Amino acid sequence: MTAPAGVSGSRAEAVDGRAWVMLAVATLGFAVNFWAWALLSPLGPLFRDEGTLGELSEGDVSLMVAVPVIVGSLGRIVVGALTDRYGGRVMFPLVSAATVVPVLFVAFFALDSYALLLVGGFFLGIGGTAFAVGVPFVNAWFPPAKRGLAVGVFGAGMGGTAISALTTVKLYDGLGHRAPFLITAAVLTGYAVLAWLVLRDAPGRTVPTTSLGSRLVATSRLPITWQACVLYAVAFGGYVAFSVYLPAYLKTAHDLSAADASNRMAGFVVVAVLMRPVGGWLSDRVGAIPVLTAGFAVVTVCAAISAGTPPLDGIGTVAFLAMAAALGSGSGAVFALIAQVSEPSRVGGITGLVGAAGGLGGFVPPLIMGYVYGRTDSYAIGLWLLAATAALALILTTTIVRRTAQERTAA
Repeated sequence: MTAPAGVSGSRAEAVDGRAWVMLAVATLGFAVNFWAWALLSPLGPLFRDEGTLGELSEGDVSLMVAVPVIVGSLGRIVVGALTDRYGGRVMFPLVSAATVVPVLFVAFFALDSYALLLVGGFFLGIGGTAFAVGVPFVNAWFPPAKRGLAVGVFGAGMGGTAISALTTVKLYDGLGHRAPFLITAAVLTGYAVLAWLVLRDAPGRTVPTTSLGSRLVATSRLPITWQACVLYAVAFGGYVAFSVYLPAYLKTAHDLSAADASNRMAGFVVVAVLMRPVGGWLSDRVGAIPVLTAGFAVVTVCAAISAGTPPLDGIGTVAFLAMAAALGSGSGAVFALIAQVSEPSRVGGITGLVGAAGGLGGFVPPLIMGYVYGRTDSYAIGLWLLAATAALALILTTTIVRRTAQERTAA
C-alpha cells in the first residue's frame, strides 16, 4: 500500500500541509450537506402538532423523517464508485449543487403537502451521498498510519445534523417557514463554489480504468465489504436512527416540547460527532477491533437500560449519551478498519457500499419504532431489538471480522 504523492518520510508518516486543508474543506462540505439532509427531522413533530398537513400518525412522521435516508444510502453506492473515477474535486461541488434543488422545492412547494414533502425528502437524500465522496478523497491524501484519524475527523461532519437540530425549528418559528430551507440553500451554493475553487485531488491518485459495474461487483465480493457493511449498519445506522427519530421519541415518551427535544437530540449528535475522530485515532493506535468491541458492548447495555424508559434527569440521559459516544467511536473505527485492510484504489467503492448499509441501518429503526409504538404505546420493544442487534455485531466483530483483519495484516 503506497502513500500518495505529497507524503514524505521513510515510513510515509509525514503529511503534506495541503492534506489538512483538503480535510478541512471536505469536512465542511460533509457538514453542510448533512445539514440539508436532516432538515425534515426536527420539523416532524411540529408538522404533526400543527395539523397543517392533515392528521399525521406516528408512522407518518417516522416515514417522513426516514425517507431522505434511503436515497442518501443507496445513492452512496454509485457516488462512491464515481468518486473513485472522477475524484472529490468534481463530485463534492456537484453533489452540493444538486442538493440545493430539493431544498428549494420543499421551501416553495411542499410545506403544505405531506405527499410533496415525501417527494422533496426523497431527493434531499442526495446530500447524504456526500459521505461517499469524502472518505476516498481524504483517504488518498493521508498515509496509512494517519488514515483512521483523518477519516474520523472527516466523519465529524455528520455534526451537520446537529446544526439542523439546533436551528431548524427556531428559524421556522422565528423567521418564517421557508427560512431554514433558504438559508441552507444559500450555504450549499456557497460551499459548491468554494469546493470547486479550493479542492484538489491527491497527486498520484489511481484512476480506475474498468467499468462502474465491474468495479461494484469486484468490491462486493471482498470479505471486508460485507463485514464492514454489517458493522456500519449498526454503528452509523444507530446514530442516524437516533438523530432523525430522537425528537419524536423524546416528545412522545418524555413529554418534552419540540424545541427541547431538538436541543437534547443536538446534544446526542455532538457527543457522537466528537467521538468519531476519537474512534479513528484510537484505531490507529490500538487497532479498530478493540474499539468496535468496546463500542458495541456499550450500546448493548445502554439500549437495554433505555428500554425501561428511565427518567431523563438521571440514568436515562447517561444511557443515551453513552450510546452516542459508542456509536460515534464505532463509526470512526469501521472506516479506520477499511483503510487498514483494503487497497486505496478500492476505498471509494467499499465506502459507497458500506455507507449505503449505514444509511439503510438508519432508515429501518425509525419505521420500526413508529410501528411498534402505534400498536403498543411503548418504545421498549424497539430498544430491546437495538440491544440484541448490537450484541450480534459484537459477536461478529470478535470472531469473523477479527480473523479478516489478522489475515490482511499477515499478508
